[in-house]
Amino acid sequence: MKHVIIFLAAVLFLSPEAIAQSDIEKFVKEGIQYHDKGEYEKAIETYEKALELNPESSLVNYEIALSYFEKGDYKAALQYSDVVLKQNKDHMLPAYIIKGSALDMLGKTKESIKLFNKAIKKSGEHFLLYYNLGLNYYKINELDNAEENIIKAIELNPSHSSSHLILASIHNEKGNTIQTLLASHYFLLLEPNSQRSPEGYAILQKRFGGNVTKDENEVKTINIMLSSNDDSQMGAAELMVSMLEASKSLDENKGKTDDEMFVQNTEKFFKILGELREKKNKEIWWNFYTPLFYEIAKSEHLEAYCKYITQSGNENSKKWLLENPDQLKAFGDWLKKN
Repeated sequence: MKHVIIFLAAVLFLSPEAIAQSDIEKFVKEGIQYHDKGEYEKAIETYEKALELNPESSLVNYEIALSYFEKGDYKAALQYSDVVLKQNKDHMLPAYIIKGSALDMLGKTKESIKLFNKAIKKSGEHFLLYYNLGLNYYKINELDNAEENIIKAIELNPSHSSSHLILASIHNEKGNTIQTLLASHYFLLLEPNSQRSPEGYAILQKRFGGNVTKDENEVKTINIMLSSNDDSQMGAAELMVSMLEASKSLDENKGKTDDEMFVQNTEKFFKILGELREKKNKEIWWNFYTPLFYEIAKSEHLEAYCKYITQSGNENSKKWLLENPDQLKAFGDWLKKN
């Protein structure tokens, strides 16, 4: 009986603030469920009930800003994210990202860039701030600024697949074959079979031999176009990639399928980079991408790797993966150790 009395007393003496906070959390949980199902109107209606209890709640204002953003009401997203940012307390990072993205969607990309630069100075470095900043620079075709910020995002979070994809796109625009290949390879390693994977696969296919053409008037003439790359190591690697593509027409490779040639040339490409790499190299291409791919090329898992990253655009790769689950697992186990 004593325990019951104590419990009732605790309930009776709960502060109004505590009861309101409990209701807010209940509304937020319900709103998130609606949001995750794409029912943004219902999510917003639920969050508004929470705002009636505490209009200044940074959590509720962030959540409602996110739902308005997903709904496509970018002006409302700005309004509610500003409430969070003015408080300068909790949920600052997501509020900056929502506001910056909303500004970009409203055609105010340069204003968005200023905001993300401010966020980095004020809130500290975070890969998502650098990624969004780099993405916006890419949209206005400031490719050098885009690359600088995307690389910072990768340094902070190497597993952020979107950063590798946009880095591949940046160098594809610049016409830099090696950088494009390395970034697209890594993106496909992280994200081999998503809605975006075909985009990465298309970039990879285009650059892996895309600067080689055959002269139809001259049976044995192959034209190689190289980018104006001042980096001697990159220039040498690019030349070797072009020669690998040209080697498909050699007698020794006649009868080999495109899939077989892809595996063969990928191995040679990775080994060329590994051999060109010098200890003094500090750039991401040489001290992040190349070491991993060089080890893959020297391992017994290269074929599994090639099938894995090409599954989004190659039915033969999909079939191979289904027929060789043990090899795929062995590759995965090897990756975890390296």
